[in-house]
Amino acid sequence: MSAESHKTIMIVDHDEDFLEWVDKHLRTPNTEILCYENSQKALDDYLKKSPDLLITELFVKPLQGMDLIKKVRLNDPNAQVILTTSFPPSSAVIEAMRLGAYDVLRKETLPYDLRPIVEEALKAGDEIKSTSQSADSSSKKDSSDESIIGRSSAMQDVFKMVGRASRGDAPVLITGESGAGKEIVAGAIHKFSKRSGSEFVAINCAAIPENLLESELFGHEKGSFTGAHSMRKGRFEQCDGGTLFLDEIGDMPIHTQSKILRTLQSGEFSRVGGNENLTADVRILAATNKDLEECVKNGEFREDLFYRLNVVRVHIPPLRQRREDIKLLADFFLKRNAEQKKAPRLRLSSESVELLESHDWPGNVRELENTLYRASLLATADVLLPKDIPLGIIEQGEELDSKNKESSIKDSISILKKASGKNPFIPWVESEFAKASYLEHEKDLDLTAKFLGISLERLDEILEKN
Repeated sequence: MSAESHKTIMIVDHDEDFLEWVDKHLRTPNTEILCYENSQKALDDYLKKSPDLLITELFVKPLQGMDLIKKVRLNDPNAQVILTTSFPPSSAVIEAMRLGAYDVLRKETLPYDLRPIVEEALKAGDEIKSTSQSADSSSKKDSSDESIIGRSSAMQDVFKMVGRASRGDAPVLITGESGAGKEIVAGAIHKFSKRSGSEFVAINCAAIPENLLESELFGHEKGSFTGAHSMRKGRFEQCDGGTLFLDEIGDMPIHTQSKILRTLQSGEFSRVGGNENLTADVRILAATNKDLEECVKNGEFREDLFYRLNVVRVHIPPLRQRREDIKLLADFFLKRNAEQKKAPRLRLSSESVELLESHDWPGNVRELENTLYRASLLATADVLLPKDIPLGIIEQGEELDSKNKESSIKDSISILKKASGKNPFIPWVESEFAKASYLEHEKDLDLTAKFLGISLERLDEILEKN
């Protein structure tokens, strides 16, 4: 600990042994340690003594750690706070960082991380005081978004970046492989931001034909092109005051990129076929699985737009780099399948967990989710065994021979009959297959209809029945 000036650190935790350990670990001749088991008493003394740093556990009483942070930051917007807990929920990490916490630390890492992080936080506090900077002290109601799941250090970093990105209004570039969960992260940034009460609109730039993408984004005037029978507002107008998520922006045509750039710079745009300059207050979140820096070098992506979007970057690691999250995700998907898709309530055997954790998951979280849904239909007991999990049965591009195809069809029909229960079989299969395909294609109606070989009108009709 730095010996340059006297510092006061307040520690709040329900564990007396932990308080004693922290006291010994951090105390120096120039560092005073104040320990509290009662969080209300800690708050009262904080307001009187104004310590240089507050370290609080999440589940303290009577005020929980998050409430303590809110009250401290409300009274002292420059307060330096570190949140600790054993297994922090993603919502707690995001909310703590959004409220301005310096960091969130897992207790098992404290022997290695506590001292250096404390020194960094104290130094940051000194810099803030010397330059009279102010921090955001909003007290947004606590909420959770446990669809972003992970206990790995890599995902904890993602949660922290989501929290920081939620504080402001700058564009965010979300990167990661297909299926890693980029839209879920975008939704969380919106949910924890000041725009959470307004629209969140997602559009897949790769799924819409080039000649229709501008109309989708900016709208069009009546008669501007064949089939434009009436004026139509685009996504920018639809989510005025909200957040627009541009997924797969790396596939956006160069011509459309220039119009997006103009809107980012000035907030102005025009409908296709129109001359009127319109404005919209929209926050842009963009995502891609491409290397945009390489795309810029190859002339496939505008350099000025890249720098406009790359103000805040959140990178989502592939699932194979955070295998410790696989069981947590699997349990979540099995529970959700039972609650939302009427699948059987299942649990994983230890052998199944080992199988899932050993797989490389090239399709990432989306592949895991779909694999477990198929497994839910194949399971013959309430415990999911390795034989029930369809991993690597058919390699990409490989086709079944006629004998295996016939056998597979018979097995599938048998499974579907059991799953349909007393529902009329053909309408049930049609409905379930349409819903599953819709989710598989990230809720893109055009791609889903093309995959199923039916019209958009017919797909709408099927989905509306559910």
